[in-house]
Amino acid sequence: MLFTDDTDAALRAAVALVNSTDEPGDPLGSVDDLSAFLASWTYTGRHDATAEELESVRRLRPALRSLLLADRDEAAAIVNDMLARAKALPQLRRHHHWDWHLHAVDPDRPLDERVVVETAMAMVDVIRADEMSRLDTCAADDCDDVVLDLSRNRSRRFCSTTCGNREAVAAYRARQRG
Repeated sequence: MLFTDDTDAALRAAVALVNSTDEPGDPLGSVDDLSAFLASWTYTGRHDATAEELESVRRLRPALRSLLLADRDEAAAIVNDMLARAKALPQLRRHHHWDWHLHAVDPDRPLDERVVVETAMAMVDVIRADEMSRLDTCAADDCDDVVLDLSRNRSRRFCSTTCGNREAVAAYRARQRG
């Protein structure tokens, strides 16, 4: 295991949030969609289930994308800024099926603030382990989604099976024409 379970979960959730889109079919198109997203990515704490909360979470996408794709020094500065603005105070917590792990913001704080802090705390581990190369953009020509590569051999190049398959088919067809 490269990272702790909570870091792994926070990174995966941040990538899923960043890769969601404002276009039709947005996986965060409604308050119910946000509730499902939170449940699937194990976010805990306050959830107001309002349109304002949904919009505040959706507005996080560009900032989180910048963090995930930053170089190591820039990521450290962004993390420090995010944690300072949230007045983060790391504490050990245990809840649900999670053993002791770090939370740095009270569960009653607004959801968008908790998402930022949890992502920033996960990035602390990535930065400290000098594993920024685990985050990149999709290798598909027509996709710029973020890829989180947690594989042992660092072989993940595509954001999804769909992009990988589409590129493989395109390469096959190009070989057949050639």
